[in-house]
Amino acid sequence: MPLDYYSFNFCQPSDGPRMDNMNLGEFLSGNRIQNTPYVIQMKKDLYCEQVCVTNLGLREQPFLNSNRFVKAIHANYHHNWIVDNLPAASKIETDQLITTHFWQGFPVGFIADDNKKAYIHNHVNIELFYHPIKDASIGPAYRVVKFIVEPFSVKHGFDVSQELEEDGYLDTYLPRVANIKNPIASCNPNTPYTQRPHTNYDMVVEGGREAQPASGKVLFTYDVIWTEDYNTEWSNRWDVYLSMNGAVPEKVHTVSIFNSLVFICALVAVFVCCVVKKLKAEIARYSDQPSQDEEVQNTSSLLPSSTGQDGWIRVYKDVFRPPTSQPRLFALACGTGAQILVTLLLIIILGWLGYVNPARRGSLYTAAPMFFCLMGIVNGYVTARFYKTFFGQSCVQTIRFAAIWFPAINMAVFLFLQLIFWSHSSTAAVPFATLMVLFILVLCIQTPLVLLGGYFGYRKDPMVCMASSSDCLPSPVPPQPWYVAAPTTLIVCGIFPFGACFVETYYIMASFWLEYYYYEFFFLLVVFFLLIVTTAQTTVLASYLQLRNGNHEWWWRAFGNGGGMVGWLFAYSCVYNQQLNAHYLSTHIIYFLTMAMVCFGLFCMLGFVGVMASLWFHKMVFSAARIKLGYELLSEEDRIDELQMQDVTDSNENGGPAAEAAETGETVKEGKTREEGNPTDE
Repeated sequence: MPLDYYSFNFCQPSDGPRMDNMNLGEFLSGNRIQNTPYVIQMKKDLYCEQVCVTNLGLREQPFLNSNRFVKAIHANYHHNWIVDNLPAASKIETDQLITTHFWQGFPVGFIADDNKKAYIHNHVNIELFYHPIKDASIGPAYRVVKFIVEPFSVKHGFDVSQELEEDGYLDTYLPRVANIKNPIASCNPNTPYTQRPHTNYDMVVEGGREAQPASGKVLFTYDVIWTEDYNTEWSNRWDVYLSMNGAVPEKVHTVSIFNSLVFICALVAVFVCCVVKKLKAEIARYSDQPSQDEEVQNTSSLLPSSTGQDGWIRVYKDVFRPPTSQPRLFALACGTGAQILVTLLLIIILGWLGYVNPARRGSLYTAAPMFFCLMGIVNGYVTARFYKTFFGQSCVQTIRFAAIWFPAINMAVFLFLQLIFWSHSSTAAVPFATLMVLFILVLCIQTPLVLLGGYFGYRKDPMVCMASSSDCLPSPVPPQPWYVAAPTTLIVCGIFPFGACFVETYYIMASFWLEYYYYEFFFLLVVFFLLIVTTAQTTVLASYLQLRNGNHEWWWRAFGNGGGMVGWLFAYSCVYNQQLNAHYLSTHIIYFLTMAMVCFGLFCMLGFVGVMASLWFHKMVFSAARIKLGYELLSEEDRIDELQMQDVTDSNENGGPAAEAAETGETVKEGKTREEGNPTDE
């Protein structure tokens, strides 16, 4: 939970902190950029400059409430400083090693290993790297290309004059606010200023010096160290931050994509061997032209058998019926899923092109609601087409509902989270003006675009020729084997897409919850397409097995199978929660509610992908078999063939003249040709 920097008793500027101009995304992400009392001049090194003396609160004692600084250090809070739009990297030095992290800022303090007490970092070395540029018009010039902070905990013994204590100037920046009794080498006033060494780890720990506890009056100091860097230029100064100094090599993403491709190839092999090959033989039996390997001996071979081997043919009258349960909700979910799909695709492409990156602060959180509202036209179009296909009677009301139902759910959860943020005085609590901007985006941009898309969508033809539910009763669904049951298909259809994007999911979760920088949008774009392809393949395979066992109620099943990946994602988020080391109920509520809404949006998106893939597969298979799409025949010739085929079947059962014709080898097709040759028949 991000907190306001000056809600703690840190040193403030002499004229008070000023807020920087921020965009919508920075407000939504909880960023509040303010100035500090730390003074920096270009290429001028500073040595042990005093900032202020401030009182942190009561000292840490057993069975007593700790002050805010102690609680923040135990919760592992970090400073997030910025110099010239560069975030502060953290340089931590111990007896064994020196580590530098280019993410998450630098820690407020640390917990001692021996007594488990909190100590504050009251001294920082601000290391600034600059790159010289040559411009004849302006002369020598320099640009900041790297910003590193090395924090120390130094217990300064100091005296503050009585006048300062009485006048209340302890929290005000002064050139010199205290007289240090036990100065380290960089703070020794007896050494000429320009001859002092910069503060280092050996100074802090030499001679049995103690660290500064996070309590009582504390003197804050800092050094400024300028270093020339010829290798890093202005154009690539963010590279070390985005790559996190090689903490995540690109090989990890490449191996992840290779594993995903193996998943897809395996699914394609299964699909080709088990589905396509068998479908070709079955389609040839029910099409007008028999295959070369199989010659139709009589008309009875064209009829669907009752052995269960060709159950998908026996449900051809029911396969395109509207969903029996909540067709309007189904259309709304598909429309919202299409809207989220296009929104994510556009954001990932913009990130790949460089328009959405950490250097443009708040760009991601600004682009997400804007593109979502602009893609409302896709939502309205898809919802209207599905609802018209399902013979919906209140299209206008449905389109209106499509514009507000998903944003209303998200807004309700968002407002509930805002109450938690406000109760903890967190900067994640957005101002009232930002809330009004979100409402205006939904009501004034998304809603008209959804209505416009619905208008165009309803003017289009239905997606498929449906069988009306009033034509006749649907065929009963026979008992399903265990491997086609809904729980089995949901689990199996979800594990393959989740496995295809597991590695990228880890880094996305880290960037969202642990403030890591994520900039591998090219790999994310590839994994996004792999996720869509894997979801479509698994859903089509499950739909084929379902139809083969005589179950024609596939609409909601395809939607659920497509979104089955989010079940694994939410389960993984429960495991990932252990890495956050959260100890407060409010933190768990924020985490799980946020992940639940993310999973809900992905469920709609992947469910829409599963439905469209299954719909395409069913249309392709049944049209290739030259049979009915619903109750409407493909041609007049097919209608004559079916009527004559039914007469032949009935006559064979009664032993009539048609049976004799069948015994002599006369086919229905030849009989129809002879009848068409008689002019009087016309």
